[in-house]
Amino acid sequence: MADLHIPDALLVKNYVEGNENALATLIKRHESKIYGFIYSKIADRDISNDIFQDTFIKVIKTLKTNSYNEEGKFLPWVMRISHNLIVDHFRKTKKMPMYRETEEFSIFSIMSDESLTIEGKMIVDQVEVDLKKLIQELPEDQKEVLVMRMYQDMSFKEISELTGVSINTALGRMRYALMNLRKIIDKHQIILTN
Repeated sequence: MADLHIPDALLVKNYVEGNENALATLIKRHESKIYGFIYSKIADRDISNDIFQDTFIKVIKTLKTNSYNEEGKFLPWVMRISHNLIVDHFRKTKKMPMYRETEEFSIFSIMSDESLTIEGKMIVDQVEVDLKKLIQELPEDQKEVLVMRMYQDMSFKEISELTGVSINTALGRMRYALMNLRKIIDKHQIILTN
């Protein structure tokens, strides 16, 4: 009974220090909220159970590698992990084809489909949030070209004229921006498409 009064942050600390019961207490304390959240999005018991388990596998890995630093915000952190896993599930089950960015085609053009389902909207919203954060990590010249191309729908000729660099330089900056984005995505283990 005394476990009910121990703050989450202290239970996390105890678990990291080797007390396996602390994690059991945290799971028992929050399982109905977390599972309820997952089930409300998935509406399939087996898949919800899988995502719930995957959520806590990620929680355990993060805690065991001392990567957790949410400062007393355990439940919101776990909910964010479960939300990301739900989004990943929908991405994988949608069997999205792979598209290549070209002068005539932008992946963002199909992401703005008006007939998106709730799941599709969740995915698009999460991708856009993740992508905007990632773009902020790029060097300024690469970020500038990428934003002009992706968000302002400018051609490389227009970008070249506006920035005062050659088309090849603009293309090069875009190429490096995409390469750096891939590195950042790998570093943060973010899934933007399936």
